Amino acid sequence: MIIIDRFEKNIAVCETDDGMTEIKRDMLLGEISEGDVIVFNGTVYEKDEAATLKRIERIKKIAKK
Repeated sequence: MIIIDRFEKNIAVCETDDGMTEIKRDMLLGEISEGDVIVFNGTVYEKDEAATLKRIERIKKIAKK
């Protein structure tokens, strides 16, 4: 899983299962924000809507406890 941690100029700093990595912004397709889960489609990275929503719900449940 790749999650956008933050943006620094033209770089997206991302958290992966193996640690942190950087992806150039021009490799991101569409509207992508901090906290979004992204996937590589063979050419560019795009937002995984289902995984992002699932992650948000999980975080809300944790915060509620």
